[in-house]
Amino acid sequence: MDFSIKAFDAKNTLATAKAGVIAVAVYENKKLSQAAKALDQNGDIAAALKSGDISGKAGSTLLLRGVAGSAAQRVLLVGMGADETASEKTFTSAVTATMKAFASLGAADGIIAFPLASVKERDINWALRAIVVAGFESEFRTDTQKSKKDPAPAGVRKVTIATDAAAQAKAALAQAVAIANGMNLTKELGNLSPNVCTPTYLANTAKKLAADFGFDVEVLERKQLEALKMGSLLSVAKGSDEAPKFIVLKHNGGKKGAAPVVLVGKGITFDTGGISLKPGPGMDEMKYDMCGAGSVLGTFRAIGEMGLKLNVVGIVAACENMPSGRASKPGDIVTSMSGTTIEILNTDAEGRLILCDALTYAERFKPAAVVDIATLTGAVIVSLGNHKSGLFTRHDDAHDKLADELVAAGKQAGDTAWRLPIGEEYNEQLKSNFADLANIGTPGGASITAACFLENFTRKYTWAHLDIAGTAWKSGAQKGATGRPVPLLTTFLMNRV
Repeated sequence: MDFSIKAFDAKNTLATAKAGVIAVAVYENKKLSQAAKALDQNGDIAAALKSGDISGKAGSTLLLRGVAGSAAQRVLLVGMGADETASEKTFTSAVTATMKAFASLGAADGIIAFPLASVKERDINWALRAIVVAGFESEFRTDTQKSKKDPAPAGVRKVTIATDAAAQAKAALAQAVAIANGMNLTKELGNLSPNVCTPTYLANTAKKLAADFGFDVEVLERKQLEALKMGSLLSVAKGSDEAPKFIVLKHNGGKKGAAPVVLVGKGITFDTGGISLKPGPGMDEMKYDMCGAGSVLGTFRAIGEMGLKLNVVGIVAACENMPSGRASKPGDIVTSMSGTTIEILNTDAEGRLILCDALTYAERFKPAAVVDIATLTGAVIVSLGNHKSGLFTRHDDAHDKLADELVAAGKQAGDTAWRLPIGEEYNEQLKSNFADLANIGTPGGASITAACFLENFTRKYTWAHLDIAGTAWKSGAQKGATGRPVPLLTTFLMNRV
């Protein structure tokens, strides 16, 4: 879907715009938005609302043809809630319904003339992102691996967004499209079957991004990981026939020599649990255990398209977690890149074993901040459901500031996170009689003890951990990757410029 911005004025009015369809907002209090009033010269729109043909409830729609006073072929009335001040939820419902209606029309082009500045505690930039993301979501296909593809949707392919602040909004629109493209890449990677989306596939995706957007890229192979003494990461990879890949992307958009922000993604392209084998039902969803890696690649896709003026490093630790005669056993002790020894009490707590070596590797960049992103624990879903990502970091001024930045970026992007505690009292649960650390804690606070495990490898820089197990994908009939937290991460980086 192609998006553009246009300002309508006294000379080029909305009423004289020739389009396949114009979408305007109406409300439950029977009032019309300014754009709806501009098209309602004969009272047809007001009459439809008054008659009850459309309630005005958020997400309700009514299609009118041949509206006197509009040069458009159709006018789509879209309910936007109780009154002229929309909430984030009502506005999102309205734009989602609009895109669904647009997809079913015979029109090739359309105009969205919504009151973009009416959303409480939101600005026009947020509204533009909501429209663009909804448009991309309406077009997103999950049938790439089907032998017979679903028919391509007809409907509106070119969307013009009406706004008085057209010049200012063009930059925001370009950013919104970049974020949506990044989300699409993350979703595509997550949805691919695990026999296709292997560590090698992720490495090749990173190389293609580097070629398309001018990133530096390096892919470290098993022998290089052995030379770096990444014994923790390699302990996870050794049960699989698929070779591990350690991917490093660099976006050099800022000042030369300026400390980069480092994003570290968990890339378990399939997680059986290893010898601590997972139950069979639902194991197919463990192809999504690389969504942390996917979100790093999607974020790089977005900042590359934007040409973001910031130095950013992306690290993806990628491998499979498989059971075999070579696989790690409960009770094994391995040595991480940092020299810390780890007793593997559960081979299904493998994400932290690959991330700890990646976090140690990140030290060499002397980073301004490091954020790791991982589908790390089911326990975070118990805490936060599928609504918010779990955010963990130390408690001091520098780390509180980083946490505040991430929480604010999530609110700004509509991709929210919630800060949970870590501390020495939880580290006590990770003690081992035989090694420096155990890879799982004693019962209670499992998402917290997982974050505490990672914290042991981040003492030389400012760090935060995002547990996205509840937000990276949906189960059930709507099963699929969500593209989160690409909006949060991209907004966080944009705010740092």
